[in-house]
Amino acid sequence: MNPQPDPTPLSPATATELLDDDPRAILVDIRSTMEYLFVGHPVSAVHIPWIDEPDWKENPDFCTEVRKLLLGGTVCDEDDGCPPVILICRSGKRSLKAGRALLADGLRRVSHVESGFEGALDEHHHRSSINGWRHDGLPWEPC
Repeated sequence: MNPQPDPTPLSPATATELLDDDPRAILVDIRSTMEYLFVGHPVSAVHIPWIDEPDWKENPDFCTEVRKLLLGGTVCDEDDGCPPVILICRSGKRSLKAGRALLADGLRRVSHVESGFEGALDEHHHRSSINGWRHDGLPWEPC
């Protein structure tokens, strides 16, 4: 039995380069609606929660919703496959799991921002001080 493949880990800067270099690439913010609205989000990110309130269960329609972004596969071609899908969450843990689900669902070009939007906790239990999209000064916006 083969182990489940992992999405390609990307730094925030590398994710931004991929988005700049491939106009078909899609950035999907998978955090909860509350995180997306109250913490802010990367500019141009599409919001599809992996886990959301009120029940905090995995979104059973997550893969279908991502495929809708790919127009049901009509923007996929035989040579390149589907456009790159880049996932981002708070710290990179949920995006890893969601990326595995997309790969298991048949998508091939799936990456995730390894340090997430807010990054790891520092010694004072604060985020955005060590790494992450916001820490790296990449474009983001509040709602």
